[in-house]
Amino acid sequence: MKFRLRLLAVAGLLAVLLSAASYFFLRADSSPTARLHSLRPADPEVLRVGERVYRQECAACHGAQGEGQAHWRERGPDGLLPAPPHDASGHTWHHPDALLFDITKQGLAKVIHQADYRTAMPVYEGVLSDDEIVAVLSWIKSQWPADVQKRHDKVNAQYEAGLEK
Repeated sequence: MKFRLRLLAVAGLLAVLLSAASYFFLRADSSPTARLHSLRPADPEVLRVGERVYRQECAACHGAQGEGQAHWRERGPDGLLPAPPHDASGHTWHHPDALLFDITKQGLAKVIHQADYRTAMPVYEGVLSDDEIVAVLSWIKSQWPADVQKRHDKVNAQYEAGLEK
């Protein structure tokens, strides 16, 4: 029974990730948005704002060091997935800037076009400005090791190349 629940949780997570990925690869109008919301992990002023926003809005769930919550790949008794890590051990860096921005601003349910998808992640539209969202995501990226940042840059380059086709 426990194996079955775990298998269902993994299948659900994969479905969400595949939906999010297909959303971005099929969306024709993303190019200007993607460039507008590019992360700036080398900009000290952006990082100062990003760290402040992260501490205020994100650390309670995602951890002071971005470590996430325990068992983040398994749904809890409430049916929700715990907050994933934003450090190198998580999957944040697997996604292009534009997707990270849209999930943070609009929420995963809207991004994957599944209005009934339940998550504990708040929607930050109307709470944080676009610049604050870029700042916090930039700060998160700045915490990754250099090799992970480079891999994330390649994810962005592949995404941008797909938009230009």
